[in-house]
Amino acid sequence: MPPLTMAWAYGVLVAVLVIAAVADVRTGKVPNWLTYPAIAAGLIGHTLVGGMQGDEEARLGLMGSLGGFATGFLPLLAAFLAGGVGGGDAKLMGAVGALTGWRFALSAMLLGFLAAALLAFVVMIKHRVLKRTLLRIGRFFLLALAPRGAMDPASPDSPKVPFGLGLCIGSAAALAEALARGAGAVKWVLRI
Repeated sequence: MPPLTMAWAYGVLVAVLVIAAVADVRTGKVPNWLTYPAIAAGLIGHTLVGGMQGDEEARLGLMGSLGGFATGFLPLLAAFLAGGVGGGDAKLMGAVGALTGWRFALSAMLLGFLAAALLAFVVMIKHRVLKRTLLRIGRFFLLALAPRGAMDPASPDSPKVPFGLGLCIGSAAALAEALARGAGAVKWVLRI
């Protein structure tokens, strides 16, 4: 999407990512007072700018915003229901999708998973539990193959990873890539 038609959404996204990252690091949660208005801003803003359908070239419209919301929210909702992530993380990715569309949400989520995995590795090294954690994860996978089912590899003393921060980092990386791609399009248009 051309950057000028998405400037308002990218501006809201940057504010949401900064606030969510700080909140997740400080409290371990991404607050509802941030995610719900961001979702609403994406849905309402894209409806106002692009109508119901939008056009695939420049505007998302309500349907594109809803598709982005679903792409960001539903996979993390499933992870939340399985006990893997917090509800605020799922709503944060829903907000990212509502603001940016399904392609951006998918890219941001994948980059966010990668960033969260790297953060987990750093946290394990910092707390000196890397070997113990890797052994528990290995045992978890072995037990998962057993007929009785698996047990959670985390223990009560396991350090917590700020997954929301990972999602914010992934979303910021996706935004940087989108802006770089858009800057190339703007330069091309200016040469004409």
